[in-house]
Parts: sequence; structure tokens; C-alpha cells
Amino acid sequence: MAIVEWKKDGTVAVMTMNNGENRHNPDFNRAILNAFDEIENDETVSSVVITSSDKKNWSQGIDIEWISGAMNNKDTAAIKDFMYGLNRIFTRILYFPMPVIASINGHVFGDGTIMACACDFRFMKADRGYFCFPEVDINIPFLPAMLAIIKKAIPYYKLEELVYSGKRATAKELEESHVVVKASENEEALLEDAIAFARTFIKKRAVFGQHKKRLHKHIIEIMEKEDPEFIEPLNIMA
Repeated sequence: MAIVEWKKDGTVAVMTMNNGENRHNPDFNRAILNAFDEIENDETVSSVVITSSDKKNWSQGIDIEWISGAMNNKDTAAIKDFMYGLNRIFTRILYFPMPVIASINGHVFGDGTIMACACDFRFMKADRGYFCFPEVDINIPFLPAMLAIIKKAIPYYKLEELVYSGKRATAKELEESHVVVKASENEEALLEDAIAFARTFIKKRAVFGQHKKRLHKHIIEIMEKEDPEFIEPLNIMA
């Protein structure tokens, strides 16, 4: 099974992450970027829904095993390329010329949560799964662009609560704060809700893409100007 695959449901591209906890590593980066390229090349697609084949997890963030191995091997080039690769994923979503909707059918933690925040809209399963930024408890601060991405998706009062506490938020709680469009009853209802919402978008790609570029330009500028200060020396604690 491919790490990431997609299929069409009418005008909606349903992208499915198939790698268990869907942890981010170089293979994941390549797979999801390739899927976005394929979807954009299909002119009959008007929106994208991202889901997971795992019943428990949407994405658990960075592949700790992979990055620990790279650190042990002192492969700094691979780590830097990976970090820039994550930014390429975030940029792809932020600038993708159609709606990208996260259908969060399980736990979403760390860098997976950043990816969900990069999406234009989020739906989440109400009966199981947490939305969490554990960085404060594992001593890993956010890169500047990551914080900018979070700010676009989460009201500031809720952002401070989640980022500073590392608490695990439920779908109902996030619905009340307008972080997710809807806390769907269960997994079946979740995908139905997300796809039905996605079908309401039949917009011209040119104008939709321009709206996203202008709305998110400041995030990309932060990514390009400020993130390298921490990525290049691999000193995220600076």
C-alpha cells in the first residue's frame, strides 16, 4: 500500500495517509507532495479532503525514530532537508489553489497538528481522538512559521491555552472554539460531512489560489526569512 494515495469522489479528491501513525519523515514528505501534484494536474478536482486509513491516528507528527537515527549518524544535511521538506508541505497546502480540508479521524499531535492547521478547514471525529501540541512537554519549541500557521487556524485565547499547556483537546471543545467546522458523530459521519462540505466548493482555481496566496503571504515570508535561522545551525532552542 502506498504511503499516500488518493481517489476522486465527484469533484473531491480524497487523499488517504496509509502509514499507520502517519509520522513525518522524508518518504512521507515525498509521498504527500507527489499526491498534491497529481491532484492539481486533474482539472476536474475542485477540493481536497485529507484522511487516514488508521482507525486511531490521523498523524502523530515527526518520525522520532527516523530523526533520532539521523542525529546519531550526524547526518545534518538529511535533517535540514527534512525540515525544509516539512515547510514545502505547509507551503503546498497554504498555496494550493483549492480548499484543503482535514478530516481528522484519530489523534493528531505535534507536527501533524501543524499540518492540520495549515489546511483551510478541519472536521474531527467526536467519539475518539485528541488534538494536541505536546512540544511544551518534550522541550521542542515551534519554528516561527509553525506559530504563524497555528495563529491562522486557532483563536488566540485558545492557541495560548493549547500551546502553553500541552493539553489534549477534544473535537467538541475545538468545535466550540471554531477550530474545527464540525465535531462529527463517528468516523463514517466524519468523512461524509467533510466530503459534503468539500462539494460546496466549485470555485475557479485562479482566484481561489490568489486569495490563499494573499492571505498567507506573511506566513511564507516568516518561513523563508526566520525559519532558516534555526534550521541551518540545527539549534531550534536558540
